[in-house]
Amino acid sequence: MSRHRVVLLGSTLVFYLAIVVAVLTTSWLVRLDWQIMFFRPYEQWPQVHAFLDYLVVLGQRGPTAVMVAAWLGWRCWRQHTLRPLITLGVALLLLNVTVGSVKLGLGRLGPHYATEIGSAELFAGGDIFPSGHTANAVVTWGILAYLASTVVTRRVLSVVSAVVSLSVGATTVYLGTHWVSDVLLGWSAGLLILLALPWFEPLIARTEAYVFDLRELLRRRAETGRMPAPVVSALTPLLSAGGKWQLRRVDEAAAEPVPVPAAAAAGTAHSPAPRPTAHPVAGRPHLIRSERTPVTPVGSRRPAHTERAAARGAAARPIAGG
Repeated sequence: MSRHRVVLLGSTLVFYLAIVVAVLTTSWLVRLDWQIMFFRPYEQWPQVHAFLDYLVVLGQRGPTAVMVAAWLGWRCWRQHTLRPLITLGVALLLLNVTVGSVKLGLGRLGPHYATEIGSAELFAGGDIFPSGHTANAVVTWGILAYLASTVVTRRVLSVVSAVVSLSVGATTVYLGTHWVSDVLLGWSAGLLILLALPWFEPLIARTEAYVFDLRELLRRRAETGRMPAPVVSALTPLLSAGGKWQLRRVDEAAAEPVPVPAAAAAGTAHSPAPRPTAHPVAGRPHLIRSERTPVTPVGSRRPAHTERAAARGAAARPIAGG
């Protein structure tokens, strides 16, 4: 927080309190509110009414948050950081808490619902003081300037956000949905949030680090869950103590040493191990190819050529009748 920002923050806070006191005491500012309400700007310039109906959407919380979050999300992906989106979330949270509490606490009615001429219409169950459209326009579009990476970009985006927020605030007065004092307090409320954001930078950094650590932990758990366990490994034949081959699991083979039969231990070091003759699978021995008994007898089962020719000839002779 620089000294210049602290001075600007203090000045904006004084202006904020002055607006609240002026409305609470029904001062000249409340009379100005009524004069502009009776002037009815939407009747003076009806040709721009349709355009301003669309312009005021730039101050609505839902559409603006989606547009700005999409842009900041792309920046997060390009820069491999979560700071832009977390900063936007912190700013919107502060906006809802501060502006919403003042709205509900003062309960001011709007121009279309005013009941007594010259009254401040406070504590009547309303929720328009300060202007939420104006404060949201200041915060949402001002975040782009706050997160700018260069000085030139920050200045350009500051001008753009100021023009948008001023236009949205003036549009609400034109449409008759807010008093002038509502817009003034909305501008100062949004500016206070932007000026106070540097105090929340440590919280934003800790939140970003926590999210990255949590992502790494979940990724490690996912990778560990996909690795095959040694218990479900394939089976492999191992030589038993009696010189016979049997099936054991790989994990058991790694845990137990392979026994060597006595006959193999008595032989020379260069002599090959005896070839297994059979290993019990499903209750019967499985012999090797050289020890199997032929299924068919030696020789061909097909008759000789003379026998086949005689059989064909006998089948061709007609059967004589009696």
